[in-house]
Amino acid sequence: MIRYLNQTLRASAFCTGALLCLAISQPVGAANQNQLEGMKKEISRQQTQLSSKQKKISSLQKSLKQQELDIAKAANKIHQAERELSTLDRSIGQLQQQQLQLQQQLVGQQEMLKELLNTQYRQGKNNKLASLLSGEDSTELDRMSVYAERLSKARANALDELAATTTELQLKQHQLSQHRQQQQTLLSQLKTEKSKLETEQRQRKKTVRNIKGQLKSDTLYLSELKTNEKRLVKEIAKAKAASEAARRVPMDGLAKHKGKLPWPVKGTVLHHFGSPQQGELRWKGMVISKPTGSQVKAVYPGKIVFADWLRGYGLMLVIDHGKGDMSFYGYNQTLLKKVGDTVQANDAIALVGDSGGQDQSALYFEIRRKGSATNPTGWLTR
Repeated sequence: MIRYLNQTLRASAFCTGALLCLAISQPVGAANQNQLEGMKKEISRQQTQLSSKQKKISSLQKSLKQQELDIAKAANKIHQAERELSTLDRSIGQLQQQQLQLQQQLVGQQEMLKELLNTQYRQGKNNKLASLLSGEDSTELDRMSVYAERLSKARANALDELAATTTELQLKQHQLSQHRQQQQTLLSQLKTEKSKLETEQRQRKKTVRNIKGQLKSDTLYLSELKTNEKRLVKEIAKAKAASEAARRVPMDGLAKHKGKLPWPVKGTVLHHFGSPQQGELRWKGMVISKPTGSQVKAVYPGKIVFADWLRGYGLMLVIDHGKGDMSFYGYNQTLLKKVGDTVQANDAIALVGDSGGQDQSALYFEIRRKGSATNPTGWLTR
């Protein structure tokens, strides 16, 4: 994606060399003096043009960074909202089930109460006074009194249970109403964030086209790639030092797990380790094609030591596994972890994207041991 610089420098050097040759091999006459001045002006013009292009590229890269960070922010909000919606959907389903059970329980309690009231009504026709006047013995009278007392208590219990069920049902209906309201609010937020994301993505595409327009030369593209790699090495060295200064718990490294690590994403490998990238440069990692928004998984437990946007790599996340072993995950749409977080193998750490100005959605994956890139394919399960 990124091209232009050495060619102009070489042209300037060539002009300067030619200028020196002319000065040495020929006497300086009016014609030669004019030629000398002309060459000086051309060198100055090329240097000014080069400086202007470099400033333009830097400005465009700055815009690209901000746009991709905005995209990451929107994508993260969408990811969180979708997770919350999923949780809410499950809660709504459970509440609806509980509500149905309570309604069935309410009907049963109402029928029981109706039966108790009917029984008490029938039993009330044979009251105590009538029993005494009829000359019934006291034993039968005591038995009927106990029965009446139990019937009254059962009715009171049934009324309490009915009231409790009614209250619980009302509570569930209120919770269900709140959950549905939350659901609608989240859906509205989701729609807004997706619209914002689409706008940012359109702006990003325009910026990427402008950068490509500036980087037309293979030599400048090569220079840009080399500079990007230097930035990566520098940032990781700083992150490593900060991590060690924090006195973290030592980790066991990857040495015992060669050929056993899970893939960070499953997809088609677009670029293999060691294959040509540009000029004499070769890929230090691998690029795996995967749709935007797919989850990126950590390949092994460790600690996040870098999680930020890096020119040429976009949103990059680096995990330190201990003993000088690190894994790199670039081109992401958004990051789900931050510096200092501890992760386990297969934890979701990012979402696949095309940040860093990439042409298509993919994951850049790299493994380094004591600062040197190694073929990641040999470390992953076959």
